[in-house]
Amino acid sequence: FDAYLGLFQGAFGSVKALSETAVWATPYIFAGLAVAVAFKGGLFNIGAEGQLALGAVFSAWIGYALPDALGFDLPAIIHIPLAVGFGMLAGAVWAAIPGALKAYLGGHEVINTIMMNYIALNMTSFLLNGAMKDPSPTNVIARTPAIAMSARIPRLFDTEVLRVHWGFILALIVAGLVWWIIWKTRLGFEIRTVGANPDAARYAGMNVEKIIVLTMAFSGMLAGLAGSVEVTALNYRHELGFSIGYGFDAIAIALLGKTHPLGIVLAAMLFGGMRNGATRMQFLTQIPTDIISVIQALVLLFVAADAIIRYIYRIRTQEERVVLTRGWGG
Repeated sequence: FDAYLGLFQGAFGSVKALSETAVWATPYIFAGLAVAVAFKGGLFNIGAEGQLALGAVFSAWIGYALPDALGFDLPAIIHIPLAVGFGMLAGAVWAAIPGALKAYLGGHEVINTIMMNYIALNMTSFLLNGAMKDPSPTNVIARTPAIAMSARIPRLFDTEVLRVHWGFILALIVAGLVWWIIWKTRLGFEIRTVGANPDAARYAGMNVEKIIVLTMAFSGMLAGLAGSVEVTALNYRHELGFSIGYGFDAIAIALLGKTHPLGIVLAAMLFGGMRNGATRMQFLTQIPTDIISVIQALVLLFVAADAIIRYIYRIRTQEERVVLTRGWGG
């Protein structure tokens, strides 16, 4: 009981705790939406982690290099959208590649996105240890220079205590936009139709290959946005290993939220709260923070239990029908 109490207090027990939970939840919301969009299109985007990393790299690059290249500082109203936009574009392009392989060559997106994760993460490591490494004499780790002040998304409150930033508000707005696109637009209808039945979608005159590529690009754009906001609103640079597995946790968040934007926001707050409250739980009870991963796995298992049971029951029912058919045939 003390452990769960400490976990709750650390996650939601004060204004500062809520602020930190929102900070943790922000990349989870973006990445969870990315995975959910792919699910709606009948695709499994395992590559959100790599897309997120590339989004962070490109946003950091625009954030610190563009003013030097131009020779003057850009206004924030231009620099922030440019930095965030390049991160989104990087994620979209990287995800569109396995989408095209799936659509036109039949390559399985799970295998391709896993492989491209390795490429993206190693490419990021190469850049952060080479051309993009902070040249400061005191720097000994793989990270970029700090981005310009004009590329930084401000915090919601003018205080060092509360770190929640406008990126969290952006995440909520994007969740609403994703809901509107998926359920209220022609593109969303086509994504859901292709995801439900590609053959029926093709028969109805939809360009299935185009929709598959667009779905993966849309998914990658959201994953890239997750990395971009982490750079421009929180870390102010890209550092090797900054992600704790946001892209992989996003799969669980999308499933827990039933691939609905509102559910994903709530699931992201839950996962962010557990990550944030883990430190206080360990301080009060000496229980290691690794137990949070176990709790998250159990939550996901219980949420998926109904689908697992229905799947097992359906298999058994089909087997019984086969046995009965053979019996009558004999």
